[in-house]
Amino acid sequence: MKKIRYQIGLSALVFLLVSIAGFAQTKSAKIDALVQQYVANRQFNGSVLVAEKGQVIFKKGYGMANMEWNIPNAPDTKFRLGSITKQFTAMLIMQLVEKGKLKLTGKITDYLPDYPKATGDKITIHHLLTHTSGIPNYTNFPKFFETQSREPVTPESFIKTFSNMPLDFEPGTKFSYSNSGYFLLGTIIEKVTEKSYAEVLNENILKPAQMINTGYDLFGPIIPKRAAGYEKKGNAYVNAPYLDMSIPYAAGSMYSTVEDLYRWDQILYTDKLLSASGKAAMYTPFIDGYAYGWGVGKAKIGQLKDSLLVIEHSGGINGFNTIISRLPKDKQLVVLLNNTGGAPLGDMRKNIMRILYDQSVEAPKKPIADLLRQSVLNDPLEKTKQKFSAWKADKTYAVDENEINALGYELMREDKDKEALVVFNLNADAFPESYNVYDSRGELYKNMGNKVAAIQDYKKSVALNPRNTNGFLMLKELGETVEVPKQEGVVVDKATLESYVGEYQLAPSFSIVITREGDKLYGQATGQSRFELFPESKTKFYLKVVDAQVTFSSNDKGEVEQLTLHQNGQNMPGKRLR
Repeated sequence: MKKIRYQIGLSALVFLLVSIAGFAQTKSAKIDALVQQYVANRQFNGSVLVAEKGQVIFKKGYGMANMEWNIPNAPDTKFRLGSITKQFTAMLIMQLVEKGKLKLTGKITDYLPDYPKATGDKITIHHLLTHTSGIPNYTNFPKFFETQSREPVTPESFIKTFSNMPLDFEPGTKFSYSNSGYFLLGTIIEKVTEKSYAEVLNENILKPAQMINTGYDLFGPIIPKRAAGYEKKGNAYVNAPYLDMSIPYAAGSMYSTVEDLYRWDQILYTDKLLSASGKAAMYTPFIDGYAYGWGVGKAKIGQLKDSLLVIEHSGGINGFNTIISRLPKDKQLVVLLNNTGGAPLGDMRKNIMRILYDQSVEAPKKPIADLLRQSVLNDPLEKTKQKFSAWKADKTYAVDENEINALGYELMREDKDKEALVVFNLNADAFPESYNVYDSRGELYKNMGNKVAAIQDYKKSVALNPRNTNGFLMLKELGETVEVPKQEGVVVDKATLESYVGEYQLAPSFSIVITREGDKLYGQATGQSRFELFPESKTKFYLKVVDAQVTFSSNDKGEVEQLTLHQNGQNMPGKRLR
């Protein structure tokens, strides 16, 4: 089951570019026209700021900061940032390192003596910063948001909810996004400085950067121009569920404006907060393109010959999603802050970057969730199926697995299980290779008391994705004894890995280049960061940066001639070019 969490928005793979005609000539006008299309599709409600070569060329608010009082969004509206907070936490850590109060090689137990030694003695500050600690992510705990997220906590007491849990893997060996790690970093900051996280943040970053409209977002204080958070419910919006902000803490507790994030961007080009060498360390990716609080990688923009370095991070928190993207070579900046949750900010950012570099953009597609909801509540089943097939065939509509999945859960929360089942069935039919569609439908069957169907779907889910921990937990709860397979035992010899090296074209302007380093295989898609491929078998590999798999195929002579990308329920073949 996928839920809105505070998590890094690592770029998904994009395949088709469609030009939009009719924009005005200036870049600011083009950006406004583009964003207006997302607004018209009910895909964006928030504020935008774009800087070119260090200078702001566009800033504007869209929709409402407060729908109950009809207060519009503006460039100085304050939004919750979610995981963009992590880059500020990383900066505070690096400042303490430069002052000699912390060491990147220091262990958790060096600073938090009460932390369990079995794991705390081998997890370093570096591991926490790079999401390679192996500590389970607390926002992934079953029913966390329903049962724990509303109650205020102290950092010391909350750490106990995950500190004694076994590690998911040996520290430093894998990337696995963990809010728990950044929660610990906040606690370490407080321990070392003997001040609250909010105080240290204000003194060491916000004041020097003159970010007067940024801070720690607590429920109690009156904060002028603070946006309310909303979520879609059918054709309308509802207030987002309450979340006590002591829960996200140093992993996602901040609020800011697009204007203040521009000030943050600008001060990062100086040495006022951190030395040049400190920033170089902060921007150096460790595993899967993640550095210290930032995702770092090369991106291809439109038809530009050379890929450009992008430093970025996204965030998602109840009722909000956000992104900040920096291209340091040309001092380009895109900041998107949204207060209706679930906006396609990654696609918006890519399109705005294309405008900055005079490239064609991808036409925003209309979402179908509202239409599907209306149909499933009012039309006969066969009529809904016919409409769904028509939407899938119409290239102006976006048939998105996650969006359909979210609608199913929305109907479940409204006790419309019959209608939810129709939606989950349609999603499974549309994306039959996605483990998540079966995990979600399994949960519905479980809630409906259909144990046999629930077990069947959960088994299908874990078969498609042996790393679906939730699926195994649910099977165990349903009385099924299914052992979690150990994928780490799969070893592919170097000669076989070398045979996969080459370029595979999946579309005229989109390829995946496969390389090998020792006994590891890597892929890099056009305009994307390099990612490691992990073997499930001798011919099939999986990615960790996104939910996707890659299969290599050979001809009758044993020559590798094709790569197939399995993602979002689709199988996309790519012919080997070299």
